[in-house]
Amino acid sequence: MDDTISKLKALADKNRLRVFCALARHEELCACQITELLQVTGATASRHLSILVTAGLLKSRKDGRWVLFSLDRSGSGFDGILQWLNPEVRTSLTLQNDLDALRQIMEAPREDLCRKQRGEACCPIKKEGPHNE
Repeated sequence: MDDTISKLKALADKNRLRVFCALARHEELCACQITELLQVTGATASRHLSILVTAGLLKSRKDGRWVLFSLDRSGSGFDGILQWLNPEVRTSLTLQNDLDALRQIMEAPREDLCRKQRGEACCPIKKEGPHNE
């Protein structure tokens, strides 16, 4: 029962619910894409993601400089949570807007999102020239 309560508490926040529902539609999203979707600081997005991972709803993996998140479908009761949320996902204007926004966010290169969120030092643009070829 404690596991169920932990999952429900994690989903009781609007932004965490938005992340969970976005990942129910997309196999994997990087932290910068989630930050862009939520329109929050990187630290705030990181805190939300940490809560979802600790609750056993998400898992993460590192791919070079990117941290990618996906649903952790191995936990007990996971399918029930998805079934319970499915009508909300289909009828919520906020969640439908999120899915539309994600289509645009996913078209942008991750480096561009990172640069937008953290500045040029994060993902410097490689300049073409005789010394940089």
